[in-house]
Formats: sequence, structure tokens, C-alpha cells
Amino acid sequence: SGKEIVSSYSPVYRPWGYYRTVDFGNGFLVKQVVVNPGEKLSLQYHKHRAEHWVVVEGTARVTNDERIFDLSANQSTYIPVGVHHRLENPGDVLLRLIEVQTGNVISEDDIVRLDDVYGRV
Repeated sequence: SGKEIVSSYSPVYRPWGYYRTVDFGNGFLVKQVVVNPGEKLSLQYHKHRAEHWVVVEGTARVTNDERIFDLSANQSTYIPVGVHHRLENPGDVLLRLIEVQTGNVISEDDIVRLDDVYGRV
């Protein structure tokens, strides 16, 4: 329904910042992710989806499998299904990125947290 679509575009707040769904369809979902300075998401992986991250503002510290590296605006990384990953904002300004999720199952339930500074499981 139209109401569900409108609400899905509203910000979803998390301890590290917020995200907003921008678009979705069969086998994909696009989010804008905003991470506050000094914050980080959980170290996690997904069983059903891959992710493409494109930084549009700020600096992203990315854990992508065994590698840890920084990305700035207009740089990107690809995270295959099952790969351990984390997103951090090491800077003093907001980190804003576009996340494109692709896979047969696109669900917020498809998160396995390995380490979380906010105590979430």
C-alpha cells in the first residue's frame, strides 16, 4: 500500500546514526546510510545478500573480510554474500553513503552480528 511505501522512506534511527530506504524492487534495495562521527556498526555478515557501498560524504573505515581500509567521497567497495564486514566513521563529520543490496532475499533479519559496541546480538 502507499502508506507502507511512504513509511519505508522515513529514517530508521540506530545507535550509530540512521538509514533511509531510497528505492527497492525484485532482488535489490537501495539505502542512504548516515554514520555519526566516531561511531561504528557491528561486525556482521549476511547469508542471502551482497552489498555495494558508495561513499558520498565524509570518510568510511571499512572492514571487508581481512582488509581494513578508508574510503572517501566517490570511492566504493563490494561486499560479497557471507563476508564479514563493518562500517565505521573515523572522521569528525557525518559519513554518508549509498548502499545497494542485491540478492534473492532482501531482509533486515539477514544480519549475523559477530561484534557490536552497543551490545546488540
